[in-house]
Amino acid sequence: MADINLKGMGVALVTPFTNDESVDYDALGRLVDYQLQNGTDYLVVLGTTAETPTLTEDEKKQITDFVVSKVRGRIPVVLGVGGNCTRSVVEKLKTDSFRGIDAILSVVPYYNKPSQEGIYQHYKAVAGATRLPVILYNVPGRTGVNMTADTTLRIAREFKNVVAVKEASGNITQMDDIIKNKPANFNVISGDDGITFPLITLGAIGVISVIGNAFPREFSRMTRLALSGDYASARVIHHSFTELFDLLFVDGNPAGVKSMLNAMGYLENKLRLPLVPTRITTFEKIRTVLNDLNIRC
Repeated sequence: MADINLKGMGVALVTPFTNDESVDYDALGRLVDYQLQNGTDYLVVLGTTAETPTLTEDEKKQITDFVVSKVRGRIPVVLGVGGNCTRSVVEKLKTDSFRGIDAILSVVPYYNKPSQEGIYQHYKAVAGATRLPVILYNVPGRTGVNMTADTTLRIAREFKNVVAVKEASGNITQMDDIIKNKPANFNVISGDDGITFPLITLGAIGVISVIGNAFPREFSRMTRLALSGDYASARVIHHSFTELFDLLFVDGNPAGVKSMLNAMGYLENKLRLPLVPTRITTFEKIRTVLNDLNIRC
């Protein structure tokens, strides 16, 4: 198993679409370049923010190959590989090509609402199906079930290629419990932009970010300052984004960050159903905040 450095800010890339809802590879290329030039430590492809449930298998493969080719090994690329059928996830891990992929991000199975033992057995099968490093992804607001600290720690201790958890439970006590009791080769990554700063002060190693799509330079700087122990400087940047953190998710993800990127001229404000763009009122609030932050609109 190859080592991967997940310290810092990873960005969960959006999938740009043209007005006819086809994948906009020109915009995706611009966005990847923007990340590479502005301090992003690694990219996450085909996560929640990519609207992955609305993409065809061919589109998923083409997007992955495009990003890998564009990055050219300059920073790590993490690929989202998850689902609520363990057998299908295992088959994909065993048969697909993962050329240029440095790790996988695998979400807790959704909709089925498995027990904690079911979650453990699922990740046991996932860990055994790949030689790549595995990042667990706990996001109960989307999956319908929380992976407890005990289950996370059990998996972390038993499977050496499970190297981290992206924690988006919103439960700071649970995250702190994992950080306190984790093995040395396992790390906690924030799954929520708004709690990245406080979570790093507790011992997290960074964030897989949504807002980093639009503000890679600023948010990666905040993350690095916090990791270096300069909490006062990091806090200033954290507080400058407080209003945007709220606006980012008020109409759902990635509607908020796509509207920001549209206001900044990077892509069309287009999503695939059942997702729709932010309301006009939200969009205007975002434009106002961007202007206040002196971001080009």
